[in-house]
Amino acid sequence: MSVTDPIADAITKIRNAYRADHKTVTVFHSKINEAVVKILAEENFINSYELVDPDAAKKIYRKRIFINLRYTNTGEPVLLGIERVSRPGLRIYVNSKNIPSVYNNTGCAVLSTNKGVMVDRDARKHKVGGEYICKVW
Repeated sequence: MSVTDPIADAITKIRNAYRADHKTVTVFHSKINEAVVKILAEENFINSYELVDPDAAKKIYRKRIFINLRYTNTGEPVLLGIERVSRPGLRIYVNSKNIPSVYNNTGCAVLSTNKGVMVDRDARKHKVGGEYICKVW
Protein backbone atom coordinates (compact mmCIF):
# COMPACT_ATOMS: atom_id res chain seq x y z
CA MET A 1 0.00 0.00 0.00
CA SER A 2 1.45 3.36 -0.95
CA VAL A 3 1.31 6.36 1.34
CA THR A 4 0.45 9.67 -0.33
CA ASP A 5 2.05 11.81 2.39
CA PRO A 6 4.97 10.00 4.06
CA ILE A 7 5.82 12.98 6.29
CA ALA A 8 2.31 13.18 7.75
CA ASP A 9 2.31 9.39 8.20
CA ALA A 10 5.56 9.52 10.18
CA ILE A 11 4.38 12.47 12.28
CA THR A 12 1.11 10.69 13.06
CA LYS A 13 2.92 7.49 14.07
CA ILE A 14 5.19 9.46 16.43
CA ARG A 15 2.25 11.38 17.93
CA ASN A 16 0.20 8.21 18.45
CA ALA A 17 3.16 6.37 20.00
CA TYR A 18 3.61 9.16 22.56
CA ARG A 19 -0.13 9.15 23.36
CA ALA A 20 -0.04 5.36 23.88
CA ASP A 21 3.10 5.62 26.08
CA HIS A 22 5.18 3.43 23.78
CA LYS A 23 8.96 3.43 24.23
CA THR A 24 9.76 2.97 20.53
CA VAL A 25 8.15 3.50 17.16
CA THR A 26 9.12 2.54 13.60
CA VAL A 27 8.42 4.75 10.58
CA PHE A 28 9.15 4.30 6.89
CA HIS A 29 12.38 5.80 5.62
CA SER A 30 12.64 8.71 3.21
CA LYS A 31 15.23 11.47 3.06
CA ILE A 32 12.80 14.06 4.41
CA ASN A 33 11.61 11.74 7.21
CA GLU A 34 15.21 11.07 8.17
CA ALA A 35 15.92 14.82 8.25
CA VAL A 36 12.87 15.53 10.44
CA VAL A 37 13.76 12.71 12.84
CA LYS A 38 17.35 13.97 12.97
CA ILE A 39 16.05 17.42 13.97
CA LEU A 40 13.84 15.85 16.65
CA ALA A 41 16.92 14.12 18.05
CA GLU A 42 19.01 17.32 17.94
CA GLU A 43 16.26 19.26 19.73
CA ASN A 44 16.02 16.50 22.41
CA PHE A 45 12.42 15.53 21.64
CA ILE A 46 13.53 11.90 21.13
CA ASN A 47 16.35 9.88 22.67
CA SER A 48 17.83 8.34 19.53
CA TYR A 49 17.05 6.88 16.15
CA GLU A 50 18.48 4.11 14.00
CA LEU A 51 18.22 3.36 10.31
CA VAL A 52 17.22 -0.25 9.67
CA ASP A 53 18.06 -1.71 6.26
CA PRO A 54 15.83 -4.25 4.51
CA ASP A 55 16.35 -7.83 5.66
CA ALA A 56 14.25 -10.63 4.20
CA ALA A 57 15.13 -12.98 7.07
CA LYS A 58 13.55 -10.57 9.58
CA LYS A 59 10.66 -9.83 7.18
CA ILE A 60 11.72 -6.20 6.76
CA TYR A 61 11.26 -5.46 3.08
CA ARG A 62 11.67 -1.69 3.16
CA LYS A 63 14.16 0.64 4.84
CA ARG A 64 12.82 1.99 8.15
CA ILE A 65 13.70 4.40 10.94
CA PHE A 66 13.58 2.98 14.47
CA ILE A 67 12.94 5.78 17.03
CA ASN A 68 13.47 5.62 20.81
CA LEU A 69 10.99 8.04 22.39
CA ARG A 70 11.94 10.32 25.27
CA TYR A 71 10.03 10.72 28.55
CA THR A 72 10.67 12.74 31.71
CA ASN A 73 11.55 11.12 35.04
CA THR A 74 7.88 11.25 36.03
CA GLY A 75 6.84 9.42 32.86
CA GLU A 76 5.43 12.43 30.99
CA PRO A 77 6.28 12.67 27.29
CA VAL A 78 8.87 15.29 26.37
CA LEU A 79 7.16 15.93 23.04
CA LEU A 80 3.76 17.43 23.87
CA GLY A 81 2.61 17.99 20.31
CA ILE A 82 3.67 17.69 16.69
CA GLU A 83 1.57 18.98 13.83
CA ARG A 84 1.95 18.92 10.05
CA VAL A 85 1.51 22.41 8.56
CA SER A 86 2.33 22.20 4.85
CA ARG A 87 0.63 19.30 3.10
CA PRO A 88 0.38 18.02 -0.48
CA GLY A 89 -2.96 19.77 -1.06
CA LEU A 90 -1.87 23.11 0.40
CA ARG A 91 1.82 23.94 0.52
CA ILE A 92 2.80 26.64 3.01
CA TYR A 93 5.93 28.67 2.25
CA VAL A 94 7.46 31.34 4.47
CA ASN A 95 10.27 33.79 3.85
CA SER A 96 13.01 34.48 6.38
CA LYS A 97 11.20 37.52 7.80
CA ASN A 98 7.89 35.70 8.39
CA ILE A 99 9.06 32.49 10.07
CA PRO A 100 6.61 31.85 12.91
CA SER A 101 7.62 31.15 16.49
CA VAL A 102 6.05 28.09 18.07
CA TYR A 103 4.63 28.61 21.59
CA ASN A 104 6.85 31.63 22.34
CA ASN A 105 9.96 29.77 21.16
CA THR A 106 9.44 26.82 23.53
CA GLY A 107 8.79 24.69 20.45
CA CYS A 108 10.32 24.77 17.01
CA ALA A 109 9.18 25.03 13.42
CA VAL A 110 10.78 22.65 10.91
CA LEU A 111 11.48 24.17 7.50
CA SER A 112 12.68 22.64 4.26
CA THR A 113 15.00 25.22 2.71
CA ASN A 114 17.43 25.25 -0.18
CA LYS A 115 20.18 24.75 2.45
CA GLY A 116 18.51 21.63 3.85
CA VAL A 117 15.93 20.87 6.50
CA MET A 118 16.40 23.08 9.57
CA VAL A 119 14.65 24.56 12.57
CA ASP A 120 13.25 28.08 12.63
CA ARG A 121 16.09 29.75 14.56
CA ASP A 122 18.72 28.35 12.15
CA ALA A 123 16.67 29.56 9.18
CA ARG A 124 16.44 33.02 10.71
CA LYS A 125 20.21 33.00 11.36
CA HIS A 126 20.99 31.97 7.76
CA LYS A 127 18.24 34.30 6.43
CA VAL A 128 16.53 31.63 4.34
CA GLY A 129 12.89 30.69 4.00
CA GLY A 130 11.22 27.62 2.63
CA GLU A 131 8.41 25.16 3.06
CA TYR A 132 6.95 25.08 6.58
CA ILE A 133 6.86 21.30 7.16
CA CYS A 134 5.71 20.96 10.76
CA LYS A 135 5.74 22.49 14.21
CA VAL A 136 6.85 20.69 17.37
CA TRP A 137 6.36 21.63 20.99
